[in-house]
Amino acid sequence: MHTNRYTLIYIVVLSFIVAVVLAFTFSGLKPIHDANEAVFKKRDILSSVKDQLPIDIVKASTEEVLEHFDASIEQVVIDANGKVVEGAKADDIDMKQEEKKPLEERQYPIYIYEGAEAKYYLIAIRGNGLWDKIWGTIAMKDDFNTIAGVSFDHVTETAGLGAEIKDSEAFKKAFQGKKLYNDNGEYVSVAIVKGGVKKPSHQVDAIAGATITSKGVTEMMNRGLAIYLPYFDSLKK
Repeated sequence: MHTNRYTLIYIVVLSFIVAVVLAFTFSGLKPIHDANEAVFKKRDILSSVKDQLPIDIVKASTEEVLEHFDASIEQVVIDANGKVVEGAKADDIDMKQEEKKPLEERQYPIYIYEGAEAKYYLIAIRGNGLWDKIWGTIAMKDDFNTIAGVSFDHVTETAGLGAEIKDSEAFKKAFQGKKLYNDNGEYVSVAIVKGGVKKPSHQVDAIAGATITSKGVTEMMNRGLAIYLPYFDSLKK
């Protein structure tokens, strides 16, 4: 009886000690984790205009990424109506958390990249893939109609299929030059289509075997880009 009691006490004490150690370890490593996440995010954002960068964003060091980001990016935040939120920084916007808010309370980040020859407006979009969330950064030229580049990511799309939205350079490159508006000035966005592109200015070939993910990207592009149109319209005036 005493043996069982001592064993139980030992297990409880040991569990408590392990829990405390793990808590301290997590607290100690969190700043490092947060810093790494920030660098990853900035590298991903800049990847949407990688053809315009003076650095190789894939091979660039952490210091190079941070230095170029800080020197070349202006940060803007807009509300659900496309109005600029004064004093807010795009870096402080977590799209995952914004998604949990009512539509009218959400805020959206815009990163304005000052390239050597032009400005590019890098905007965040978020949607649903086959298994979980997908998201992307879309770089718009300053005509507010033409896509200059994209970067995509996902939680857990299938390798070799849906995951190609992130891994396939050909898929991402296909978005360059696509238009948001048709010749009549109507917003039509960009669609991912099977069976061949019939509208070259507004369509991209779907990834083979990734029908649901491709549909998710189409929906994400259509809905996500539309959010920023009022802001773009305000800059045209």
